[in-house]
Parts: sequence; C-alpha cells; structure tokens
Amino acid sequence: MAYPTVDAPYGLKPVNLIGGQVFAGSTRMMEIASGYATNIFYGDLVKRISDGTIQKDTGTATATPVGVFLGVSFTNASTGQIQQQQYYPASQQIATGTKIFAVVADDPDTLFQVVSCSGTTVVAGMGISAIGNNIALIQNAGSTVTGNSKVAIDEGTQTTTNTLPIRIIDVVRETATGADTFVEFIVKINATMHQYNNSTGV
Repeated sequence: MAYPTVDAPYGLKPVNLIGGQVFAGSTRMMEIASGYATNIFYGDLVKRISDGTIQKDTGTATATPVGVFLGVSFTNASTGQIQQQQYYPASQQIATGTKIFAVVADDPDTLFQVVSCSGTTVVAGMGISAIGNNIALIQNAGSTVTGNSKVAIDEGTQTTTNTLPIRIIDVVRETATGADTFVEFIVKINATMHQYNNSTGV
C-alpha cells in the first residue's frame, strides 16, 4: 500500500485532546512585547517570561513551554490597519497604544501531530516502541513564505528521561514508511515541563 509522503517537518499541529476529551479548538490570546526580535512561526513552542509576555521557546532537551503558537494579530505602524497572519515577524513595530497578540494552544492536554527528523530537517522514522517515551526537539527555522514552523522531534533521543519536553502518545499510521516505521507522531507537552503544571513559577 502506498502512503502519502512526508518530506519535511511542519512544527506541532494541534489535533485532539488526551483521553478522548472534547476538543473545541480553544486558544488563549497572549501578548508579545513590541519589537521582540525573533520570528515565531505557526507550530512553534512558546513560553511565558517574567514580564507577562511570551517568547519563542528555543529549547531542545530542556524546553518549558506554555503552548504552541498558532498566529498573531497586531496593528501595523505604517498603515494603521490590523494584520492577522500566520507568523510573527521579528522586531515588529506596531501603532502607538496598541498590542501584539499571539494565538496560543495552551491546554496541557492538547495532542499535537509532529514529524520525526534526524539532524535538522531530514525525515527519519521510528518504530512503535517509541510510544510512551519522552523526546527532545529540533529547532529548525520556520518559513517566512508559508509562515509555518519547521520544528521536529529528534529521532534517536527518545528515552525515559522525565525532563525531556515532549511525550510520544501514538504513531500516525497513515504515513508509515514500513511495517514498523513511522515518520509522524501524536505527542503532547510533557506534563512536568508544561508551564501550567511545573511547580516553578516564571
């Protein structure tokens, strides 16, 4: 049987909630500081910082995210028009008296679909034995053309270490590349690393 080809990572894509809970696609609006100097793409992990705003979480083996970025809204300083777009462009200047708001999937029970890679963006399969393990992230730069993330999970780092940021919940059988080789996985933010569950404050 021929399966669809997965040739590149696309970040973390929300698909469901753990345990069959009702998934309404709910999100939270979170502020990004004016002039924040890092691109944030659809599917990137983000974290709260001490001033109450969010930033891209660039961690690999030690990320402590509050959720996944799904878009942004701001008032363009040049045109005065509200822009809603797929990614936050670095160092964005906004109209005086306005704010930059990110759309974030922040429910700790959210399940995400993600691609397994080795190195950077080289798609690499894992077997069903990866389910239940924790795993590190690969922080590839996203695309300013599509606005999408290229973050992936790091094939070869799957283990029981409780400080790794991602827990593997299931495989995506529709894009298997062999009887026991899978390149897409269903994951969640590891409970001990999600900022809502972590007992250490921001």
